[in-house]
Amino acid sequence: MKTNHPGPLVGILSARKADGSIAGNGPLFIALQKKLISLDGISFVFIPEDAGKDHIMGYTFLPEQNHWKKEKFRYPDIVYNRIPFRKSEQSEQCQQFFTILKEKNIPYFNPCFIDKFELYEVFKKQPFLKTFLPETIRIHGKKDLFIFQKKHKGIYLKPAQSSKGEGILRLKLNGAASLQLEGIHQHELFKSFDHFWEKHGVELLAKNYLAQAEIISAKYMGNRFDFRILAHGGDGGYTVTGVGIRQSQTQDITTHLPSGGRLLPYEILQTKEHDRFIEAIVPEIGMALSDRFGYFGEFSIDAGVSMTGQYYIYEVNSKPMRFDEVEIEERKIEQLCRIFLQLSDYEN
Repeated sequence: MKTNHPGPLVGILSARKADGSIAGNGPLFIALQKKLISLDGISFVFIPEDAGKDHIMGYTFLPEQNHWKKEKFRYPDIVYNRIPFRKSEQSEQCQQFFTILKEKNIPYFNPCFIDKFELYEVFKKQPFLKTFLPETIRIHGKKDLFIFQKKHKGIYLKPAQSSKGEGILRLKLNGAASLQLEGIHQHELFKSFDHFWEKHGVELLAKNYLAQAEIISAKYMGNRFDFRILAHGGDGGYTVTGVGIRQSQTQDITTHLPSGGRLLPYEILQTKEHDRFIEAIVPEIGMALSDRFGYFGEFSIDAGVSMTGQYYIYEVNSKPMRFDEVEIEERKIEQLCRIFLQLSDYEN
């Protein structure tokens, strides 16, 4: 059993895929292991089902041999939650494992995926963050969505529990009464709201959609852009780890790279006003998340600025995806290992 390391033993919590293999961001796990070894620590990846009473079966990466090895470990000094599936995280076995960690006084982060509307409700109670929120409602029925659509003319429809821009639709008035519905790969016209609801109402309710007022985004060289902000916690509060720009290209529903968006260096569009906005919201968001859900060591923010110069917070991601900017990913590894050492009391 692996126990003899002067530095922390870090458990990286994941889940099993349908084919039986362990899910997760392999390159991230390997980079963390290499950095931890340089700090006299070690990490292993595991799933809740492999946790026993006093030990856990997990997989550790051996850099010199360049392969993963299955071993038995004692309970770790800290757990980094990287479960990639909401259903897995919400399972009874996973929730029982979190209870065991609490009983053993083992710190862990990040505690959970976040429902988009619950996030909106949390931020709405914060006077400062509230000023950056596009108006949002949970869709309970035909009437409330009709009133919201009539008020804003253009709205976004988003599944409350999705990521990577999946399932996002934009609904806009197209004349006096007709509506235009656009998705990443779809385009539909409806004579009226009744016709739209008749076709899509059941799905919107079944998939727990919310509606959000459309923000007319500022543009760069003819296309809208958003900020992607990575943040990490620490003894001194929450700070910005890196900022990237994502710009729409083939469609302007979303700027996500898998949906045809492109990456731009933040320096191209950087201003003192942008910097002030980003540096102001990060600590406020970090504190609001941790107060409501439990400690968040890291998160990413999708934010933007309108044509009129008003800043907006669109989404916060509790399990940040990989940043394509190499320097941001490198700082991410540094920050995560710093958190591991701090929370497990191995910091010098």
